[in-house]
Order: sequence, then C-alpha cells, then structure tokens
Amino acid sequence: MKTDQLMTLSRSAASGFSPAVNPLASTTRHTDQQGIHCTETSIPSQGDELPAYIAKPAQHTGPYPVVIVVQEIFGVHEHIRDICRRLAKQGYLAIAPELFFRQGDAKEYDDINALYKNLVSKVPDHQVMADLDHVAHWASRHDGDTRKLAITGFCWGGRIAWLYAAHNPQLKTAVAWYGKLVGEKTLLLPKYPVDVAVNLDAPVLGLYGGKDGSITPEHIDTMRQALRAANADAEIIVYPEAGHAFNADYRPSYHAESAQDGWQRMLDWFAQHGVAAHPIPDADK
Repeated sequence: MKTDQLMTLSRSAASGFSPAVNPLASTTRHTDQQGIHCTETSIPSQGDELPAYIAKPAQHTGPYPVVIVVQEIFGVHEHIRDICRRLAKQGYLAIAPELFFRQGDAKEYDDINALYKNLVSKVPDHQVMADLDHVAHWASRHDGDTRKLAITGFCWGGRIAWLYAAHNPQLKTAVAWYGKLVGEKTLLLPKYPVDVAVNLDAPVLGLYGGKDGSITPEHIDTMRQALRAANADAEIIVYPEAGHAFNADYRPSYHAESAQDGWQRMLDWFAQHGVAAHPIPDADK
C-alpha cells in the first residue's frame, strides 16, 4: 500500500471512522455535544458485556423515549455515533450497540469485501435479536422510557430494523434506511424483511434510493406486495435521485436533499407512532 493511502487510512481511523471507508467526504458532519451527554458503556447480554455508545439530553433527568441505532457494516464508528448525538439533541436516549463484537472488530479491516466476508457475514440474526432485547431491557433501567421504544438502522442495520419490528412486540415503531429486503437465506440469516412482513408488530418506515444498485426496484415492489398482502402498517419511500447509503454524509454516496427529507420523515414517523420527544434548545436537526 502506498504512503498516501496509509496516511488516508490513518486519518480515517484517528477521526473515529472505519478504516474501510476512505477518503472521507467533504460533507462529513460532526454534531457537537452541547446540551447532551455522551458515553461508552457495556450492557449485560447473553453472558457477555455488549459494548455500546450512548447519547442523551443533559439538561434534565429522564426517562427519555428510546431509539436503538443499528450500525452499518462498519460497526459503531463515528457516523453512527453522530447519528446518536443528533437524536439526543432531539430529546431521545439513543443507544448504538456494537453488534459484531463477538465475531470481531470492524475497525481492524481496511477493505469492505474482507470486512463483510470475514466478519459481518458470520453474525447470526438470532444473536442480534437477543442482544437488542437486552439493550431495550437495559434502557428501561437507565433513564429510558421503553413504553416509547423505537429502532432505526442503516444498510446492514436497515435489514435488522425490519426484522426487529417482527421480533419484539414491545417495539413501538421502526425506520429502516436502505436495508436489504430480499436475499440468499443461510443458517445464520434464515429470513429477510419480505419473509417477516406478515409478522410485523410495529409500524415500519423504509427509506430507499431509486439508484441503489444493490436494492432494485423489483426488490422494493416485492416488499410492497408482501406488505399489502399482510395488511401491514408500513410505508416505503423511494428517493429517485439517491443511491445506496444516501444518508452517509462521510461517503461519496451522500445525497443531501434525500438525507434531510428522510431524517425529518423519521422524526415525524416516531412522533406519529407514539415515540415523540422534546428537542433541546437550538438542537441541530
């Protein structure tokens, strides 16, 4: 690897982003911690200590409505932490658990294909669902009002958000950003969102890019048909000019107009389905 490439990877890691993402886009956002409290913690889960990043308002005590934030394939790196900070400024207790930790550390990979093959593909859905259950339980005992429990996820986490809406009957609502809807089933990944449409316990908003090469219009049509057949409370929005990962402001895929509209739709969806919060003064939306 050339010296300039090594320097780019070094800067990426030093800034808290995954080394598998480089270079960082000039649109990369950084949400400050004014008015919020951010920390790392561990959550007891399945006999282990699950690492997690927490952000919540600092000006008053809870309980706060809870949003579980599910990572992309890059783990709980700086972008996911920034999402948590943005949600905290909106009045939420935002929790991003490191769901790959038993299988490895995403920060050790500087190649996306190797990251997926050697780490992400080895994470079983049943493990993830159980970990998320423990996160919700932990939140209920640490300033969270789990009567107002939501989940949102991005890419890998978008698929998980759909699945969790069919898993936890206590979940009030979910927002899935460009999560895979159909795919090859394995022992570790036995179902996809299209398979659980009939089992959704919570309303789901799906946000997708019309130019996404990995989630095609045919996939979205198949999911919509499954939702209609199940009479499910769900909606899928497609942004015609956006591709995959259009909310990832640190990547060239970022599409500002679609990302901003999706963010507001997410907040409105939460409020519409019983997970409203009170933004702190001068909150950055």
